[in-house]
Amino acid sequence: MLKSRFSTYSRSILPYSILLILAAASGCGYSLQDTRQPKGISIPSLAIPLMPSPSSNLGFEGDFTMMIRQEFVKHSQIPLVSREQAAVVVIGRVVDSRTDPLSYRTTDGTFEVTSSRWLKIRLAARLLDRTTGKVIWDDDSMVEKASFTVSSDPLKTTYNQREATRLIAKLLAERIYLKTMERF
Repeated sequence: MLKSRFSTYSRSILPYSILLILAAASGCGYSLQDTRQPKGISIPSLAIPLMPSPSSNLGFEGDFTMMIRQEFVKHSQIPLVSREQAAVVVIGRVVDSRTDPLSYRTTDGTFEVTSSRWLKIRLAARLLDRTTGKVIWDDDSMVEKASFTVSSDPLKTTYNQREATRLIAKLLAERIYLKTMERF
C-alpha cells in the first residue's frame, strides 16, 4: 500500500518537475558576462588620468582617481597605461562637491549644532576612443552621496569626511567600470 501511494505521488509531480527544470534552463535570455573584457568593444589599453576637482581638500583628486584605477585593476584584464599610450581614455572631472546638514543636536536649549552631514559629489565622465576620437559613453551627472559624523575635533571631522569621499569614489568607480565593461 505504501509503495503504490509513493509511485502515484511521484508520477503526479514528475511532469511539473520536468517543466520547472526546463523553465529554469531556458531562463529569460539574460546572461552574465565575464566582465574581465568589455562587452561589445575592444579596449587594448586604458588610461585614467587625474580627475580635477573644485574641492580644496588636499589629496582629493588623487584619492578619487586611485579608486577608479583600482576598480579596473581588480576586475579587468585591460592594461592601464599613460594617456599618451592608451587606446581608450576615461576622462572625468568632479563637477560639484558639497556638504549639507543631516542631523542636529541642541546644546543648552539655545542653538543647534550639526552632528552629521551629507557629502554629495557630482562627477562628469566619458570614455573616449583615442584612435577614432569617438565618445563611447558620456555621463555628466553621476551623483553619489555618503554621510559622515561631525565632531568637536576638526581633525576627526576631516578624517570622517575623507572616508565619506573614499566611499563615494568607490561607488562612482564601480559605476564607471560597469558603464565601460557592461555598457548599461
